[in-house]
Amino acid sequence: MLKRITLMTLTGIFLAAHAFAAPTDEVKKTVDEVVRIVADKDMKKHEQKRRQALKKAIGAIFDYGEMAKRSLGKHWNQRTPAERKQFTDLFATLLENSYAGKIESYNNEKIVYIKETLDGGYAEVRSKVVTAKRDEFSLDYRLTNANGAWVVYDVVIEGVSLVSNYRSQFNRIITANGYPELVKKLQTKSDELKAP
Repeated sequence: MLKRITLMTLTGIFLAAHAFAAPTDEVKKTVDEVVRIVADKDMKKHEQKRRQALKKAIGAIFDYGEMAKRSLGKHWNQRTPAERKQFTDLFATLLENSYAGKIESYNNEKIVYIKETLDGGYAEVRSKVVTAKRDEFSLDYRLTNANGAWVVYDVVIEGVSLVSNYRSQFNRIITANGYPELVKKLQTKSDELKAP
């Protein structure tokens, strides 16, 4: 009986440690996979295959639903479930393609993980990218714990929140021309980014 209780306690501690102490590990695992894909010589010859692999790696940690909701801000509650799904899909495509497009220009930059901050079910992983010319820029990930897994809901580049930036842009478009115009613009952008 004591053995069983000890085993259960240890299992609980392990699971809690895994769920709440691993944001940096989760980010690092994804970033390492992305870098591996980009550096793969065989993948460079097959752009479509490489882009699909990048999307899969990125999608494993990005919570597109949460990012879409936060990016739409006050306009999210006015959307129907079908509109929310359409918007989330368009937003995911936009993020995947723009992030993949940027990461494909990766050229042996060094990624340094500086600090991890935990606050209940939220975390921030601060990192910096150091280029071959010794230039540096900050790249921070904001995560939330969803069902025991850390997922990214915002990326902060040089102090600028991706979600806040999109929220401002989307709000301007909706205020000036209405929600259908935003969908149209996202669809157009998505089509442009899909083209290699």
